[in-house]
Amino acid sequence: MLIPMLYEALVAMLANRLRSFLTMLGMMIGVASVVLMLAIGQTARDSVQKTIDSMGSHLFIVLAGSANTGGLRTGSGGVSTLTVADATAISELAGVNVTAPVLQTRQQLVASGTNWSTEIFGSTPDYLIARGWQIQDGTSFDDSDVRQSRRVALIGATVAHNLFADDNPIGQTLRIGRTPYEVIGVLAAKGQSLDGRDQDDTVIVPLTSAQRYLVGNRWRNSVRMILVQATDESVMPQVEGDMDTLLRERHKIAIEAEPDFSIRNLAAIAQTAAETAKTMSLLLGAIASISLVVGGIGIMNIMLVSVTERTREIGIRMAIGARQRDVLSQFLLESVMISVTGGIIGLLVGMGCAQLVGSMWQTSVSVSMDAVILAFSVAAVTGVSFGFYPAYKASRLDPIEALRYQ
Repeated sequence: MLIPMLYEALVAMLANRLRSFLTMLGMMIGVASVVLMLAIGQTARDSVQKTIDSMGSHLFIVLAGSANTGGLRTGSGGVSTLTVADATAISELAGVNVTAPVLQTRQQLVASGTNWSTEIFGSTPDYLIARGWQIQDGTSFDDSDVRQSRRVALIGATVAHNLFADDNPIGQTLRIGRTPYEVIGVLAAKGQSLDGRDQDDTVIVPLTSAQRYLVGNRWRNSVRMILVQATDESVMPQVEGDMDTLLRERHKIAIEAEPDFSIRNLAAIAQTAAETAKTMSLLLGAIASISLVVGGIGIMNIMLVSVTERTREIGIRMAIGARQRDVLSQFLLESVMISVTGGIIGLLVGMGCAQLVGSMWQTSVSVSMDAVILAFSVAAVTGVSFGFYPAYKASRLDPIEALRYQ
């Protein structure tokens, strides 16, 4: 029964090729728009997620406090209120994976007859663990290098490019300020952070080396921040509360008093960014889906015209024994065929447009399987939804009146 009905639907479509094509056109544009917008939205979400992952997982940043001198207030990290001992104490809390005390400064670098200004981070080997940072070439420094204040450095991809170009930087001498350092490793590229900063424009040295050679006396026994990585996301609220309590006890600060440190939850910031990207993706899909509604209205309009034109045919079918459900199924099947055929063409057009946009943006814009399934589902549902009323109207025609229709 289904095959003859499909054949009849195909004959009806081919009998009015131009009208069928124009009817499909609305569905084609609608599906292509949805596919393209979802692909762009997914690309944006993947980009944000990649940036979030590059920051490290389950991270807190504990910043040193600020000062108020003569009415002038420094920002967070402006006062030396955090120490390596604080980081050691935090590392013993339940739910903490690693801690990395960090001393940050900006210095001029000189190597191979050229120079470059960048951020210098003095820390421990656990800094790379907390940030999830891999070594691309060479090796990292270890705890013995920290104890001996060795002048060795890890450089980011941006620093390596600007100072050494195509030369291998491993083993070469890099002068930070006035102090020579040996480059022992090149960090794997991470790209931009959420705030747009180039994470690869950086140099990492042992903490004690930075304290001894690169900063003033005020920071010799202290650090600007402490990176804290929790074991997993579920324990982060507890770890944050425990850190606040611990540091208040160590710094002798009452519960009601303003602390001389601040704790930032990077996971919460990353979650906000991810939710924003997801909302944008849904918004793009919702806007594009409006064109599907327009396409569905076009299908309903044409099917109503078709019912009117074929009223006498419907009367003949019913006169020779066709039931109401047979007529309903026939016209509903024609509507679904128009909708699904337009959806398939629209899917192909949307995939092609996604590749074109990807080449223009020089990025990978891919269509997910979810988008493909959604496109077919929406096309079929639209055909059924907007084709049901014309099909129902056709099935309710009185055979005698239909046969008299001219």
